[in-house]
Amino acid sequence: MTLLNEHERQQVGEAITRIERDTDAEIVTVLARQADDYTYIPLLWAGLAALLVPGAVAVVASWLGLIAGFGAWSLLLVQWLLFSLLALAFRWPPLLTRLIPRRVRFWRAANLARRQFLEQNLHRTEAGTGMLIFVSEAERYVEILVDHGISQRLDDSEWGQIVARFTAQVQGGRTLAGFLDCIEACGERLKVHLPATHERNELPNRLIVLE
Repeated sequence: MTLLNEHERQQVGEAITRIERDTDAEIVTVLARQADDYTYIPLLWAGLAALLVPGAVAVVASWLGLIAGFGAWSLLLVQWLLFSLLALAFRWPPLLTRLIPRRVRFWRAANLARRQFLEQNLHRTEAGTGMLIFVSEAERYVEILVDHGISQRLDDSEWGQIVARFTAQVQGGRTLAGFLDCIEACGERLKVHLPATHERNELPNRLIVLE
């Protein structure tokens, strides 16, 4: 997975600058490689498999008369070896992604989005007009968060279709196009409901990348 290069990041920043000429909204974009390292997930699955599989195989094989019953130490050794091998194998990114429940992935991504809203000071704009466009690539997660100055004028449902379209673009490997389209679509709504009344720029117009 490759995050946007410097030229592509600059295009996002320029798009924000163009939109903010017509609106008082302060737009910040954040692109994260992934929301969590999920180090505990391989261990959980490996531990579960190590507990269940060797014992089940031994019982079935013994019942069929294929082998004599495992001794306690033999079973423990097999469990330890299986746990070690699976814990390593489950760290392989394509496999790890499939092992993480969708609900967990989205919960971690949503949590990071909210932390970024605070860390980027979107809640501190003078008129409460901060907007965060957040993407976590590994989770294929997109969210738009806005402060009270925007939510009072535009219902959250306004962003639903924009997020859905952006999510599809991220899933298709078109993250840059997704950002540019999303910024443009948000800008079309913002300049109508929150038109520019000043030239003040409170937050930097750039893409923030979390490696």
